[in-house]
Amino acid sequence: MDYSIKIGGEAGQGIQTVGETLSRLFARAGYYVFTHQDYESRIRGGHNFYQIRISDKPITASRTPIDILVALDRESIIQHERELSPTGHVLYDSSYLKEKYEKANFLDVPLFDLAIKHGGSKIMANTVAVGAVVGMLGMKPDIMYELIKKTFKKKGSEVIEANLRASEAGYNFAREHCLTCSFMVSGFESPKMLITGNEAIGAGACASGLKFYSAYPMTPSTGILNFVADKAKEFGIVVEQAEDEIAAINMALGASFAGVRAMTGTSGGGFALMVEGLSLAGMTETPLVIALAQRPGPATGLPTRTEQADLFFALFAGHGEFPRVLFAPGSPEEAFFLTNKAFDLAEKYQITVIILTDQYLADSQWSYTGFDLSRLKYIDYRLRNGEFRALESYKRHAFTETGVSPLGVPGDSEHLVVTDSDEHDEEGHIIEDAETRIKMVEKRLFRKMPLIQREIEPPKLYGVLEPEIVLTCWGSTYGIVREVVDELSNKFKITMLHFSELYPFSNDLRWTEKIEKAKVTINIEQNATSQFAKLIRMETGIELKNHINRFDGRPFTLDELKERVYAYLR
Repeated sequence: MDYSIKIGGEAGQGIQTVGETLSRLFARAGYYVFTHQDYESRIRGGHNFYQIRISDKPITASRTPIDILVALDRESIIQHERELSPTGHVLYDSSYLKEKYEKANFLDVPLFDLAIKHGGSKIMANTVAVGAVVGMLGMKPDIMYELIKKTFKKKGSEVIEANLRASEAGYNFAREHCLTCSFMVSGFESPKMLITGNEAIGAGACASGLKFYSAYPMTPSTGILNFVADKAKEFGIVVEQAEDEIAAINMALGASFAGVRAMTGTSGGGFALMVEGLSLAGMTETPLVIALAQRPGPATGLPTRTEQADLFFALFAGHGEFPRVLFAPGSPEEAFFLTNKAFDLAEKYQITVIILTDQYLADSQWSYTGFDLSRLKYIDYRLRNGEFRALESYKRHAFTETGVSPLGVPGDSEHLVVTDSDEHDEEGHIIEDAETRIKMVEKRLFRKMPLIQREIEPPKLYGVLEPEIVLTCWGSTYGIVREVVDELSNKFKITMLHFSELYPFSNDLRWTEKIEKAKVTINIEQNATSQFAKLIRMETGIELKNHINRFDGRPFTLDELKERVYAYLR
């Protein structure tokens, strides 16, 4: 079983409502689910879609062929009818589209008429559509009814009953009229968790002891702000919607200096405003975690689309030389655990850790049976209360063998905690002499970085151990490349090297042998200039000569990428 459903229409038609309801329904039924969204930067109008793939086996990417197209406008049919699989069907409402399609695989469902007749309001047309899709698939409606009851629990029995009638009407209509529907779905299994990349970053932050989050809303990072704000009371987190990104990073720095775990999130243009604050964090050695959700630039670019073009920006942002760590999770599960690791490394080494994500990972939903929470790590590296008071003296930037100074909390003792944005001495006071400057640069950079490198994991290898073909990738392309490897493994000795801990590189460089011995290595990135391939060359001297790039703001699909990889291997 492997089906794809696409809901298309204009912004404001409830596309996301239908998509999210179906996704949750499939996950509760125990199916594996993967979703991604494509939407324009407008509140109403334009063409948007929400794509869902369901299977009885684990899946990590979207496919091109569509089995059910829910067309809420004509544009959806114009753009996506050609994507239909050989057994694909279109669900539409001729009275709303003002057009009747005389094709055997077009199911004309009177969404609004059924909504008014059975639900009492045309606003329930989306509920009718959900019921119709479930009916077309041949699923039993039990879980759909359970989900409706849970979703509308707070709105009272009348609303629940109206939605139940509307969904049943859509279900029965599809079962009765979709005579050419031949979909076969497996039986229900244990429910699965459904989570997006943004939700996973937010959950990882909450699980890591986050106490302060500041941000200015900016797509596609806003989902993290929304998630943390929703959990703020439960986890005792102060959430501040700042007036701009300059304020956001400085608020987070202030909170971290004051003794709590702090984080901020933004996208490209917002990160540009944060750069001075990033250097301030480097000079004052203040722990900080930043979620940088990439989107196509420059300037406003394509604000609701996806791209991996901010790698070098994140790597080299800030004036002067100071350590930072870059992570780029490839899945929500990685996002959850790498966010936890980001907080640990940020506080342990008193540095900034940047988590690179993008619209594709931020908004995509993956299904899991659960996360292994025993893998979470929480160590409070700060001097607290009695421990701080017991010191005879305290120097915020004391020279140590590791370069990491004791991290005191202001107000926890009579000791002063002093730092400065200017170069400073061990006590934190401004200096001008060359000798102290040299010692401080060595402390912050040369002593810390070798220790940080030991904490970094090498890339994940997926495929055969002795490959002839190696696909290199990073960040959100993980799931797509993984499935390409699966589909080509019956013809080729092929392996994926996926990097999620981007910088610094791990001390373990055994993965370079896979590239050097392979007959063909192909680098895959969602940018125009293959930034990560350049980073590999810069760090290892290895040059990757074959590249597959996409930079139109849309993600790869499994079928498209498979064909582009296969073109190199023919």
